[in-house]
Amino acid sequence: MDHFKQLLTDQLPVLMRLALALTGEQSSADDLLQDCVERALRNCEQWDARKKLKPWLFAIMRNLYIDNYRRLDVSKHTIPMEFTDELSSLPSQETHVTTHDVYKALMQLPLEHREVLLLVGLEEMDYKETSQILNIPLGTVMSRLHRARKQLRDQLFAAELQNTAKVD
Repeated sequence: MDHFKQLLTDQLPVLMRLALALTGEQSSADDLLQDCVERALRNCEQWDARKKLKPWLFAIMRNLYIDNYRRLDVSKHTIPMEFTDELSSLPSQETHVTTHDVYKALMQLPLEHREVLLLVGLEEMDYKETSQILNIPLGTVMSRLHRARKQLRDQLFAAELQNTAKVD
């Protein structure tokens, strides 16, 4: 059990990032993370130690999110500081798409597209792991990822046009 607790503790920053990305709000992310950790500890004997822990934890978090947190109105959310603090340098003047635009576009994606994009793009999961976490076929992962990237690109292009119009 102590070994499991240490492995779980090591995953807390990654789990918090996913919780923030799913809920879009710090207090809800804190609640989601707490629920996820509680469920993982309560059901640790169900984890197959021959497999990676992160996909198992992500599946728990996703299921909890779907069960409890999906009703959140994402239009009322602010950008968590954790997202804005990760910029390594200030964007150039030519950059018209802001962190807020990216976050807003991400939160407007349908949940099934946002999940795939976050797991593959942010958490660097491979398609097979993503397929297992979301309990969907591999082909569905690829098609949702394609649609999510296209929708995000389209929304960011529209935001850039809108921001450029404001500057002019």
